[in-house]
Amino acid sequence: MEFEGTVYKIMPVTKGTSARGEWQRQDVVFEYNDGGQFSRKICVTFFNRPDDAAKLREGAAYSVSVNIESREYNGRWYTDIRAWPPRRCPTCRPSPRSRLSLRRPPPRSTTSRSDTAPQSV
Repeated sequence: MEFEGTVYKIMPVTKGTSARGEWQRQDVVFEYNDGGQFSRKICVTFFNRPDDAAKLREGAAYSVSVNIESREYNGRWYTDIRAWPPRRCPTCRPSPRSRLSLRRPPPRSTTSRSDTAPQSV
């Protein structure tokens, strides 16, 4: 899956050690508009990719490819959204940070229903 979005927040790096060795991950929240009235946020993970996440800047627009995978653990389901190296998107418009839409609703018609109803002769 791929989407175009604006970096909303870059979270701190988390590091750890597992049976396979050391690992690090960094979550980045992107804001994107899927064509609806409001923008949406999606948190993606850069796993063992510190250079990719370090290139990102809050407020900049990127095209991001992700793998979405869910897994079950102890009867509960967890979903990971892992990012591939993002590409700078010069044609993308940054998403507004406001939850309010700045679009005005279409003007209301000034005719009432009785004015538009067919008249009997």
